[in-house]
Amino acid sequence: MKALWAPWRIDYILGPKPDECVFCLPQDTDEDSDRLVLQRAKHCFVIMNKFPYSNAHLMVTPYRHVQCLTELDVDETSEMMEWIKNTTAILKSAFNPPGINIGLNIGEAAGAGIKEHLHFHLVPRWIGDHSFMAVMSETSVIPEHLQSTYNKLKPLFATSIT
Repeated sequence: MKALWAPWRIDYILGPKPDECVFCLPQDTDEDSDRLVLQRAKHCFVIMNKFPYSNAHLMVTPYRHVQCLTELDVDETSEMMEWIKNTTAILKSAFNPPGINIGLNIGEAAGAGIKEHLHFHLVPRWIGDHSFMAVMSETSVIPEHLQSTYNKLKPLFATSIT
């Protein structure tokens, strides 16, 4: 029998599923901590993945509800790329990973779990980070609680240059 402790998943399993898009943020910032929003810029924001594949799995997402990269305007595209760069620097500073996967899945066939709202993934990686777990057990391991990771990253985004 395989067992993996992931206490944050019970909220997802038992909790109500939202009718609205999880990436369509309200204007006010009252829910940012609960939603794990790390940074709000003019055209996009940086948010933690609540159900990550790896520790500190972050996403850079436009505010506008678009499905495809081709729907972004020049300002959105430019700012998102700047925040992908900034987020990469912050992840390197906070966790010192020897690698980072950066990806975008457009459409369900490409692996998009939330295909309706475009989002770039940034996933820090370490040599042997999943080791035999992923290969033999088809299991991933998250070594730090989500709130601890959020608390570590949030101040770094507050001092980040846009």
